[in-house]
Amino acid sequence: MRTALVTGAAGFIGFHTCRALLKAGWRVTGLDAMTSYYDPALKEARLAQLQGQDHFAFHRGQIEDTGTVSTLMEGADTVIHLAAQAGVRYSIDAPRSYVTTNLIGTHEVLEAARLHKPAHLLMASTSSAYGANTDMPYREVDRAVHPMSFYAATKIANEAMAHSYAHLYGIPTTMFRFFTVYGPWGRPDMALFKFVSAIRQGQPIDVYNHGDMRRDFTYVDDLVTGILRLIDVVPGKVPVGEGDSLSPVAPYRVVNIGNGAPVPLTDFIAAIEAALGQQARRNMLPMQPGDVPATWADAGLITQLTGPLPRTDLRDGVQRFVDWYRGWNG
Repeated sequence: MRTALVTGAAGFIGFHTCRALLKAGWRVTGLDAMTSYYDPALKEARLAQLQGQDHFAFHRGQIEDTGTVSTLMEGADTVIHLAAQAGVRYSIDAPRSYVTTNLIGTHEVLEAARLHKPAHLLMASTSSAYGANTDMPYREVDRAVHPMSFYAATKIANEAMAHSYAHLYGIPTTMFRFFTVYGPWGRPDMALFKFVSAIRQGQPIDVYNHGDMRRDFTYVDDLVTGILRLIDVVPGKVPVGEGDSLSPVAPYRVVNIGNGAPVPLTDFIAAIEAALGQQARRNMLPMQPGDVPATWADAGLITQLTGPLPRTDLRDGVQRFVDWYRGWNG
């Protein structure tokens, strides 16, 4: 039986990743701090879904605590590092938490990988790494040197840290750049959750940049399919073709996981209204600090590496979230 360590196991993406691994027959060790960044009851409910399954073991702890990750990594052939302090806007108000979790915590993961040498280390980055880059669609080989938020800066730092460890210690490493992930069990601080909650209560929704925004919305099951397929695509010495981000000096690669189709924010809101059967009241606002007007993934590299990923239609994905939300909140 194959074994995996997943950090951030009770988080939105971590939960779905653990569930998919278990369904595929893996033995999974999950680590999560269960912090109060958003309602811990949601994390506890996700965790309860996992703890009822065979071959899942959970440990509550901070990735930044010395030795915690190392102890759990022993014997794991695959490590999927998803734990992080998330949120672009929150990084303006509480930057120290990003230093602690994203920088110090990720260093602990890298040190553990140096000691235990998993067959593949897979780590979450973000489309926010592209920052001020206006050339779209975003390609993995594009420069990512102008972050627009401190959150993005810590994720770029994670990429650089991971590359140095891959080079120095030969740790095969793949970094994912995620693009606006949504779906059931999603985070309350993200737009879909906030919009659905507000519309159902008859409250206005905050629409930034006066609605002139586009996002490459990626349904969570499609994203997780990409993660699981990439487990066996271990970075080697030979690029797969033009546009491969494989490092020339390390077993290290950056891979976009996105739908490859930017959607106007107005269309996203329309999909929510259709799923709820209610109209939204819009509070039109200027662009928020740290935000960007558009994201768009070039999905060419992951298609070369794994074949085409499923692409859930936005209206179907939003409807699934709304159906889940109604069950969660009544």
